[in-house]
Amino acid sequence: MSTHLQNHRIRLAARPHGEPTAPDYQHDMVDVPSPAEGQVLLRTRFLSLDPYVRGRMSDAESYAAPMEIGDVIVGATVSEVVESAADGFSAGDTVLSYGGWQEYSVEAAEGLRRLDPEGAPVTTALGVLGMPGFTAYAGLLAIGRPQPGETVAVAAATGPVGSAVGQIARVLGARAVGIAGGERKVERMRELGFDAALDHRTPDFGAHLADAAPDGIDVYFENVGGAVWDAVLPHLNEFARVPVCGLAASYNATALPEGPDRSGELMGAVLRKSLTLRGFIQREFAPTMFEDFLRDMTGWVASGQVRYLEDIHEGLDSAPDAFLGMLRGANLGKTIVQVS
Repeated sequence: MSTHLQNHRIRLAARPHGEPTAPDYQHDMVDVPSPAEGQVLLRTRFLSLDPYVRGRMSDAESYAAPMEIGDVIVGATVSEVVESAADGFSAGDTVLSYGGWQEYSVEAAEGLRRLDPEGAPVTTALGVLGMPGFTAYAGLLAIGRPQPGETVAVAAATGPVGSAVGQIARVLGARAVGIAGGERKVERMRELGFDAALDHRTPDFGAHLADAAPDGIDVYFENVGGAVWDAVLPHLNEFARVPVCGLAASYNATALPEGPDRSGELMGAVLRKSLTLRGFIQREFAPTMFEDFLRDMTGWVASGQVRYLEDIHEGLDSAPDAFLGMLRGANLGKTIVQVS
């Protein structure tokens, strides 16, 4: 059956310099192979677009190996089993997989997570009940450790990670200060129940931040860096915790920022205020926290304590533009491509 199928793929054609552009991608069509023993053939239904993929397009040293030129662009997927050569999986099953930017993939069954379409919309496995939601949960609880009454600030607060951070903080009894770009996102933060919703693009952002956190900031969940970090740093309280999840402001940078070296200022603040800055990749917490996350987050979503929004684009061809828009901050919620 699979030998009659054609697979549309989007591969890395060149390493982007700055923002990814059309020549950095190669579209092609290839025959779909049959699965070997222990594998399944999957049809991609939904593709997750995530900022970390921009880093893997580069050959700079990082926490994950870079993609090679010619590789299919990586990405988590919700897929349907077309053909199975593995025990425990049958045609028609829905699974969380890692098929990347293509219409079909052949994957080892041991790396798949079965999804129940009756339990929650399957797209939530790419967002609030998947890696982004777990990133928010693990980084905030393990590193941020917010206490009732403390102030938690989060950048990119309408994205899938930041929006979850702010809402979890409120569930735990903390104040949530959300930071994002544009009035539309400010309105979204208000809808989600943030105690303060700030637009970092306004010229008086610093003053608004001071008003929103009159007692300082105890936890700052870093997704952006750049000018937002510069504004937040002076407001960090003694013993503040900073989970460093992402630095979206610099993902497309081609050179170091201009101006004086401010590393001394940063390290001075770390020393004076006994700050904790802790970078993390969510996978380190998965063995000990993922089951608790699924239990807690599923309950919070079901009760309405945590809400989510999905920014869904149609067709695999839309992935490059949707990806660029996400890197520019155009998305509202979790960016997903409906492939089939």
